Amino acid sequence: MTAIDAVLARIDQNREAAVQRLFGLLAIPSVSTDPAFAQDCARAAQWLVDELAGLGFDASLRSTAGHPMVVAHAKAKRRDVPHVLFYGHYDVQPADPLELWESDPFKPHLSADGERIVGRGSADDKGQLMTFVEACRAFRETGDWPCDMTILFEGEEETGSPSLPAFLAANGEELRADLMLVCDTNMWNKQTPAITTMLRGLVLEEVVISAASRDLHSGMFGGPAINPIHVLSRIIADIHDRRGRVALPGFYEGVSELPDDVAEQWQKLDFSEREFLGSVGLSEPAGEVDRSVLEKIWSRPTCDVNGIFGGYTGKGSKTVLPAQASAKFSFRLVGQQDPEKVLAAFRHFVHERLPLDCRVEFLSHGASPALQLPFSSEALVRARRALHAEWGKEPVLSGSGGSIPIVGLFKQDLGIDALMIGFGLDDDRIHSPNEKYEMSSFTKGTRSWARVLDALAG
Repeated sequence: MTAIDAVLARIDQNREAAVQRLFGLLAIPSVSTDPAFAQDCARAAQWLVDELAGLGFDASLRSTAGHPMVVAHAKAKRRDVPHVLFYGHYDVQPADPLELWESDPFKPHLSADGERIVGRGSADDKGQLMTFVEACRAFRETGDWPCDMTILFEGEEETGSPSLPAFLAANGEELRADLMLVCDTNMWNKQTPAITTMLRGLVLEEVVISAASRDLHSGMFGGPAINPIHVLSRIIADIHDRRGRVALPGFYEGVSELPDDVAEQWQKLDFSEREFLGSVGLSEPAGEVDRSVLEKIWSRPTCDVNGIFGGYTGKGSKTVLPAQASAKFSFRLVGQQDPEKVLAAFRHFVHERLPLDCRVEFLSHGASPALQLPFSSEALVRARRALHAEWGKEPVLSGSGGSIPIVGLFKQDLGIDALMIGFGLDDDRIHSPNEKYEMSSFTKGTRSWARVLDALAG
């Protein structure tokens, strides 16, 4: 029996005890947004410190302006191993509305068929983070750590991680590692693992166009007086060409095509564009006409208008030419697109379309670059091999239409790339009543982390 075989066998032996340990953590109502649960958040953090210390980690509770952080370190006996940083969060969303739960959200249990773990935080993120902890337990009980490891669990992810930037600034050197591991993402389906390799960046910009010194009577001034709504509408209309591409000069600089093998994998996925759009009452894909829906949400940049305002918007009519009109724009970025260049190009684009009597004000609401783990990354190659060995299927190299701020923060502040491997499913009902986590996700997720750590250690 090889060393990894012994670890996997121990995980299987520990299965029932591991579920009970998870129940212990799930029973703590660590709701970060409600001050009434502050002591419970501290209790959950201490529970994790005690659990990690019991496994031989040098684990401690770290105070912040909000809820505490959990930091733990362990060193392998071998010196030629990588140093990995595993991130998770112990805080959960409020359980409201309680009347829609079929059971007490903080009395975790198995479903009648034994296939699902039910309770608030089971999938987001306590069940996920405990897959890693249980993998570490099996390594410890059968031998040595596979890698040098640092663990960071925070208690404010569900409220936007307000304490994390200052914590990273003060403790960056201690947390620096070769690779970050994140388990707060999903599988492709119940039988097929996934590695999230791409996160789109984001530019948020508000445009306010002003013209006359006051709102004007449309009967008295309609025609000769410039209307800011018309100006703004023309700008919005010009942003996309007839093929759905963003028309800003230089916008696609840094946008690369998918590797052939990844593009082929996406084409073969069991994904129905009709069902995806039909689920929200739509039937025809918008955007770039020569791109698939998966490409559009995973690997292509976009520009959208998220809100528009001007003039009278109350009931009935008011014959007015507004003095001002505004719109909120969001750009989703991919690859090596530079947020600052995109922002500058957009502002220049607006200025070029501004009539003589109009003025413009830009209100920035943040900008962040896209993140991508290189497809040639050795860590990605090894993780793919490890997941295939556990699940018997090639993992989907997926993208994320949105952003995961923590990953961007670690890349920005510490220069660490992230391997994002999660075992959640789309129907886990995270943030909703009756949240659940599949037993297969928990048990095979634990085995998966054992295989991934072994593969990373070489």
